[in-house]
Amino acid sequence: MKISNETKVGALTAIAITLLILGFNYLKGRSVFKTGNFLYAKYPNAKGIMVSNPVYINGYQIGSVFDIENADKNLKNIVIAIKLKSNYNIPSNSVAYIREGFLGTPSIDIQLGNSTNYLKSGDTLLTNSNPGLLGQLSNKIEPISAQLNTTLHSLDSVLKNVNSIFDPHTKHNLQQVIANINETTASLVASSASLQKMLDQQNGAIVQTMNNVNSFTKNLSDNNNKISQSLSNVEATTRQLADADMKGTITELKTTVTNLNNVLAKINSGDGSLGLLLNDKKLYNNLNNTVRSANILLDDLRTHPKRYVNISVFGRKDKSGPLMAPLNDTSAQQHK
Repeated sequence: MKISNETKVGALTAIAITLLILGFNYLKGRSVFKTGNFLYAKYPNAKGIMVSNPVYINGYQIGSVFDIENADKNLKNIVIAIKLKSNYNIPSNSVAYIREGFLGTPSIDIQLGNSTNYLKSGDTLLTNSNPGLLGQLSNKIEPISAQLNTTLHSLDSVLKNVNSIFDPHTKHNLQQVIANINETTASLVASSASLQKMLDQQNGAIVQTMNNVNSFTKNLSDNNNKISQSLSNVEATTRQLADADMKGTITELKTTVTNLNNVLAKINSGDGSLGLLLNDKKLYNNLNNTVRSANILLDDLRTHPKRYVNISVFGRKDKSGPLMAPLNDTSAQQHK
């Protein structure tokens, strides 16, 4: 049987088209013949997932999306068929999320559960709606935006109240307060400079004071023995004073003072010889006359010695009368 060239060309074209379709599906990770391990996941929103998008567990690709179909005519449930590369032990309570790529391709991420029962080919995975990065940002920004609007409204009210309170007089007072704050700040700067100068390591007053303290403590250290000896002497003196009969001494002193007071009282009262001697004016006059007579006698003896002693053989006896008053020089010496 002879085959025409047209038949050969048609057959080759059909075979080429078939190979092209099979190769294209193979490159996309989709086989024409539905063979292998399949799992299914049902979502209310496919979020742009497409055939051949990867499926990951813990960052490792275990398969790809094989097919996407509608579970009902209302498009409320979308079933995604996942073709696994191999037979994996996936716990039955594992959950599949659609992870939206911020700039890349969306994918399915399966979080493993802790069940000891494993999914079999043809089973359906548990699913959960994952808002993705943009959804999470939007969900977080929305309450912040509401709070920001409330805060701005409150801030606007506060500013209005502040403008109503701050009349020109109040603003002038506020300017004066700010000026006073500036002056206070300048004073603090000057005080800081003075404090820095005081704390100067070479010429500061505190450094000089510390040097004086060091010198004083050094002198104390050098004279430690003398100070210890002085303290020992003071301790010995205080011990002697403590051992002395101070009470008896004070009693005797009081007795002596009492006796002295009694003697003085007797003298002042005129009792006894000493009292009479001090208080009797007549006795004073007699003593004064006696001293005067003794002065006259001595002056007469000095002036007329021959009246009392005569040892001359040829001399004459002094016949002048006796002195009746002391001489001027003797009298002057007496009243000095």
